[in-house]
Amino acid sequence: VPGAGGGADPDPGAGGVGAPPLVCLLDLAGIRASAAALTSAFAAALPPGTPVLHAFAVKAAPLVPVLALLADAGLGCEVASPGELALARAAGLTPDRIVLDSPAKTTAELREALALGIALNADNEQELHRLDALVARAPAGTALPPLGVRVNPQTGAGTIGALSTATSTSKFGIGLRDPGARARLLRAYAERPWLTRLHTHSGSQGVPLPLIARGVREVHALAEEINAEAVRRTGRRQVDTVDIGGGLPVNFASDDGTPTYEEYVRALREAAPGLFGGSYGLVTEFGRALLAKHGLVVARVEYTKTTGGRPIAVTHAGVQLATRTVYAPASWPLRILAYDAEGRPKGGPAVAQDVAGPACFAGDLLAEDRALPLLAPGDLIAVPDTGAYFFTAHYGYNSLPRPAVHGFTVGPEGKTRFALARPAQTPSELVAEAGGALRDALRQA
Repeated sequence: VPGAGGGADPDPGAGGVGAPPLVCLLDLAGIRASAAALTSAFAAALPPGTPVLHAFAVKAAPLVPVLALLADAGLGCEVASPGELALARAAGLTPDRIVLDSPAKTTAELREALALGIALNADNEQELHRLDALVARAPAGTALPPLGVRVNPQTGAGTIGALSTATSTSKFGIGLRDPGARARLLRAYAERPWLTRLHTHSGSQGVPLPLIARGVREVHALAEEINAEAVRRTGRRQVDTVDIGGGLPVNFASDDGTPTYEEYVRALREAAPGLFGGSYGLVTEFGRALLAKHGLVVARVEYTKTTGGRPIAVTHAGVQLATRTVYAPASWPLRILAYDAEGRPKGGPAVAQDVAGPACFAGDLLAEDRALPLLAPGDLIAVPDTGAYFFTAHYGYNSLPRPAVHGFTVGPEGKTRFALARPAQTPSELVAEAGGALRDALRQA
């Protein structure tokens, strides 16, 4: 595993005395290939010159070097908080490459987005009224950024309820099938000629392609209805861009990268062929699909034991990295690969065992009753498919420090090179984050 230093590490070693017990890796060639697959799949399906912005969902991997790498591949950023906006700007993204989505934007956040020229999607009618006031106060002649409304097509849930954002009661967007909602949306656009986009996002992991496509079809039909009314009133179309969100699910069961972006585009074209005719620009907001398959956690087995007849391997990777897996293992199962201390695949008969993390609660398990070669102290476990929403978004349980994240590439000569993307968090940084400089503040209150 790589050492803790910065820059390129041409010979990081695989372990030994002083080696970190936990390291997180990103396959840079894989990330670039994933970005290329996304852009080419849409480019092949759209008329030349169709405006398309593929905005990476920053929440999937909020690391500035990752955002900069994706920017070099032609991608923008979808942000959902002031912090994510700051990360995107730190990565060098220009305002025209950023989209702001959030169900709880403050007036200050809306004002900043308008001032910077960042596209945004209003989540609800109250937010539209806030935008009314801000737009009215804009200096004469000021160009507004692209503004839209998020619509919930209410087409139903996938297999993971918490990630299904197109249910009848989802907290996101304006429910298209609610009584009177469609008429209110048509009126909202008629009264606001500065609304030029529509946005939808039906969910991600657990939401099948046909359900995602159905949601996009509903919003495309709404865009056509808004434009027909606008042409009748003004002679011009109003909605010029549809933001179709992301949501391509990831296969966590094997190394296969399915479904593909080509399959995604095919499903959309079958459901809403008019969306690909060149009359609308497109925005996408993929996150997990771009990064998940290109991340790897490597952790050392510190101790092993047998309790109640069940072998348990205690490692340094747990809830702080794989929060969703620990708290919802049925929805977020991960593969575990076993290696010896030298990094060689571990052999031997498969034995059902638990793979536990370091946190102080019983449920901190990466895998339960998993058949693997019997692990021993000093062995290594590797956890693939963790490049999005796992180690990139640390959970600070037990004040476990954020581990270092390294990107790697394999050169033509077969040598692997590493570059630090995020340093390991130090004890002093943990103390500072926990109010260390304010030790006596409460005593004096």
